[in-house]
Amino acid sequence: MGDVLKKLRNQIDAIDGHLLTLVNERAKLAGEIGNLKGDGPIYRPEREAQVLRRLLEHNNGPLSNEAVGAIFRGVMSNCRALEKELSVAFLGPLGTFSEEAANKQFGGLSAPVQCSSIDEVFRMVESEKANYGVVPVENSTEGAIGRTLDLLMQTSLKVCGEVELAVHHCLLSKVKKANGIKRVYSHSQSLGQCHEWLNSNLPNVERIGTGSNSQAAELASNDNQSAAIASRRAGDIFGLKALEENIEDDPKNTTRFLVISTHDVAPSGKDKTSLVMAAKNIPGAMVELLAPLAKHGVSMTKFESRPSKMGMWEYVFFVDIEGHHEDAAVAKALTELQLKASLLKVLGSYPVAVV
Repeated sequence: MGDVLKKLRNQIDAIDGHLLTLVNERAKLAGEIGNLKGDGPIYRPEREAQVLRRLLEHNNGPLSNEAVGAIFRGVMSNCRALEKELSVAFLGPLGTFSEEAANKQFGGLSAPVQCSSIDEVFRMVESEKANYGVVPVENSTEGAIGRTLDLLMQTSLKVCGEVELAVHHCLLSKVKKANGIKRVYSHSQSLGQCHEWLNSNLPNVERIGTGSNSQAAELASNDNQSAAIASRRAGDIFGLKALEENIEDDPKNTTRFLVISTHDVAPSGKDKTSLVMAAKNIPGAMVELLAPLAKHGVSMTKFESRPSKMGMWEYVFFVDIEGHHEDAAVAKALTELQLKASLLKVLGSYPVAVV
């Protein structure tokens, strides 16, 4: 057995050496491309999506697609860092699901910018104090994040990517047993995602909303009669024990995040376009508004209404469609929509999330 182990380990060592040579060769090529691009964007979501899709198409295991995606995002992130250190803003502090989503999308963060609110994330990117921002936009259980939608409509920033993150909540506390808990801290969205579990297991415990799950963990770390609903990472950061894991009501609980920036993204071959629009105040206006999409065969994947804040009982509609705004069919549909809508704003076209 010892000889077999030694032989296998020698083979692994040889492969590791080969991988190291290849990764450094890749980094050199990426650097040459960076020199040719000059002052253009260092982070190219469309190119990275194409690279990941190609790799996943050829992945025969035993590594999962998620593992392969994580490995190569890390490789691309480190190659990017040789050109420029990218700063990425997210809802902090460390330990939030927003940080986790940012790490997933960018393959790790070399210059994280922790923000106290979604508004601050937008401000940091608009003022160019951060290169990119990552903000939650909707949850599979609780629906849309209204503040993110409002800010997308109000600012000039573009959506340049999306991240889908499976969200698993833990009950974190310094208390040894759940029956010693008097209050639970968490973000309102997370409290909603764990509503039935809380009703069944902690029915008489006070629920207190916080700005983020990580903030909830910090509060619980200073309160010996409380708990937080947050990620295991947040518990590790603030020295809390996970009394229960996976307490979300829906085991498929997923939050979708958007990457925001000051620049547009070129087509990747499998894209999504986000719009905000409003109908004219005439009979049949909504049917007319959606007609160009049907006419040109453009599929709609999301339709969300939101008060416009410009008048009582007036609404705007956030819409996601398949395709890039430069695609012929999408471009034709948008041109016709512009004539029919009282408001039309393209929030951005970007690659569909890859694992």
